[in-house]
Amino acid sequence: MKKTAKNKTKELSTFEREMQDAKFKAAFEREYEEFALQELLAAMSQGDEKSVRALAKAAGLHPNAVQNLRSGKTTDIKLSSFLKIAWAHGFALELVKGKVHIPVPPKTKKRELAY
Repeated sequence: MKKTAKNKTKELSTFEREMQDAKFKAAFEREYEEFALQELLAAMSQGDEKSVRALAKAAGLHPNAVQNLRSGKTTDIKLSSFLKIAWAHGFALELVKGKVHIPVPPKTKKRELAY
């Protein structure tokens, strides 16, 4: 049991007790990050009925890479791939810290060299 500021006893929830175990906490945090990524990818594609192949083509990725992300088989993703998928879904990204907003522009297509 845990004492609160008013000296009343509060029982810990099962989750709070489990989070006191370092191994459980580490596994939970790792798996939560993977779950959060899946949820973010699903939210980005909501209302956008692109097939795996269409999204892969728009993002410049291999269809297997997109399918593995959608299915959860791939649990980690390169930032460049994440950005390509976000842009393919029409999202604009920016870094925000307080009042500072720094846009992350899509990478432009390679320019042809004029030699």
